[in-house]
Amino acid sequence: MLDKTGIDPPKKKLMVYIVLTFVTLAVFWQVNQHGFITFDDRAYVTQNPQIQSGLMVEGVRWAFTTKYFGLWNPLVWLSYIVDYRLFGLNAGGYHLTNLILHILSTLLLFRLFNRMTGALWRSAFVAALFALHPMHVESVAWIAERKDVLSAFFWMLTLCFYVYYTEKPVFRRYLLVIFSFVLALMSKPMVVTLPVIMIFLDYWPLKRFESHKGNLILWQLKEKTPLFVLSLIIIAVTLYSDANSSSSLKPFALSDRIANAVVSFVIYPLQTLWPYDLAVLYPFPSHVPLWQVAGASLLIISLSVFAILIVKRIPYFFAGWLWYAVSIAPVAGIIQISLTTPYAMADRYHYLPSIGIAVMLGWGIPALIKNKEIRRNLIFPAGFLFLAVMALLSWKQCGYWKNTTSLFSHALLVTKDNHVAHNNLGIALFTEGKTQKAIHHFNEAVRLTPDDAEPYFNIGTIYDKQGDYKSALDNFNKAVGLKPDYADAYINRGNVYSKQGKYQRAIEDYDKAVSLKPDDYEIYYNRGGAYNSLGQYQKAINEYDKAISIKSSDSESYNNRGAIYARIGQYQTALSDFNKAISLNPYFADAYGNRAYIYFKQGSSLGCRDAKEACKLGNCNIWKVSQKSGLCN
Repeated sequence: MLDKTGIDPPKKKLMVYIVLTFVTLAVFWQVNQHGFITFDDRAYVTQNPQIQSGLMVEGVRWAFTTKYFGLWNPLVWLSYIVDYRLFGLNAGGYHLTNLILHILSTLLLFRLFNRMTGALWRSAFVAALFALHPMHVESVAWIAERKDVLSAFFWMLTLCFYVYYTEKPVFRRYLLVIFSFVLALMSKPMVVTLPVIMIFLDYWPLKRFESHKGNLILWQLKEKTPLFVLSLIIIAVTLYSDANSSSSLKPFALSDRIANAVVSFVIYPLQTLWPYDLAVLYPFPSHVPLWQVAGASLLIISLSVFAILIVKRIPYFFAGWLWYAVSIAPVAGIIQISLTTPYAMADRYHYLPSIGIAVMLGWGIPALIKNKEIRRNLIFPAGFLFLAVMALLSWKQCGYWKNTTSLFSHALLVTKDNHVAHNNLGIALFTEGKTQKAIHHFNEAVRLTPDDAEPYFNIGTIYDKQGDYKSALDNFNKAVGLKPDYADAYINRGNVYSKQGKYQRAIEDYDKAVSLKPDDYEIYYNRGGAYNSLGQYQKAINEYDKAISIKSSDSESYNNRGAIYARIGQYQTALSDFNKAISLNPYFADAYGNRAYIYFKQGSSLGCRDAKEACKLGNCNIWKVSQKSGLCN
């Protein structure tokens, strides 16, 4: 059946799907050219040996048992493992996965509201605002925030299955809801509020309350209890975490957290309408003025009371407001999940809650204009203009995520006293070889937060690279003094001791690091080198065995272990290790040189071939010796 536009509804829906897809691609496609950033991407992907181990039994087991970063989200880790298998360390592939998930969530969101309400253009507005809002750039453009886009996809899928179930409440359809909800919980704990959102949707737009007036409580308990039980399990798993113990920073006072949460609760909706000064991190305020807390509290109470009073007349305002309020609650900051990165609020927390605000706008604004002719002529162009502005701002915001330097330089421009931005910008500048500028930003981070161990660690790392071991040790000592369980600081301090020939002290630091970070192959590799320098060859071999068991793709461990086997006369075993090292890294000059040595020991002419290859790759020592001794022409 055609409407006034002459286009039948199925074709209209198809057009919306196509436009949503291509506009979102146009706004976000640039992330395909972006790289990794130092802020969490290293821990999640680039320096995570578990991710790089592949879809083996151990990798899958780790994904399902670890609470790395204090969260249980196995699907996120499995998605990274798959990405690494497909793209290696090409950041564009990871960004593309995030973007695809974001687009799929957008299309499912449109389908969800269009199916529930039949309102095509209002549903399209809700989906478009979700797709194009600049506060959502963080969730899409940040590889480490895979949990956002992955959980959002399963959130939307769960609600779509839920609507499918409500149309015909049979057990097999309910199983689809349960299954999809479990996948959402395995992506990010924030989705624990989803069963409550279902209750709001039951009221509007599904209107299921009207057919269950006699047994509302019993009906909801019967239907939602399995979902709430799953949510409670995830809440318990999340709260039972030792993540906070890894920080040198102290938790903020509960009163400060409540004050910040109340003010932030109001800021999110305001930034939905006008997103300004967006940053990767907003520092926790040293003081929240009482008038802001009082004003925000009054506004929240007033809107909540208004939503309840007009629930029968304007049910979409009630459902939209409670969608926002309930879904933002787990990340309001009253319960401080992370001490390592203290922040007042985060753009990524706006991702799912913003849908409730979009519903209030999409259904509420047209209801304010009673004249149909004015509504038809005004609402569509105004909505189009608003979304166009959001798309333009998102495209610009995406540009800041190109690399660590641009991201944190921008953060310092739009925020004040941002010690995390100074620290991360320092890391980026050091990587670019701008050492003095890096030290300046690390010193700024120390000035702003003298109890934070990480800037001291980074300054120590710079001095270590410069060969100033005394200054390096001073800073590593400060780091471990502030944070006694700082494994990386023990590793780096141990490395400095090794360079000074203090191998026993280095081993003591490596021992401490192993107790804190037993799955880090680098510690065993370094401890193996220290034992080797002390002439304790069997202990060194044992350390390289452990390093290889954690990261079987590490050619350096095979080469070093082979060198020890060669030293103790086990040439065949050494040859096997050198072969493995070369198969993992065909351009490994030292491995070719070591294998040439074994071949010469065995009287094989293959030694000349390997010695020559080693020289081509930059290590000519054994080639020169072989020529002088007449072994090779």
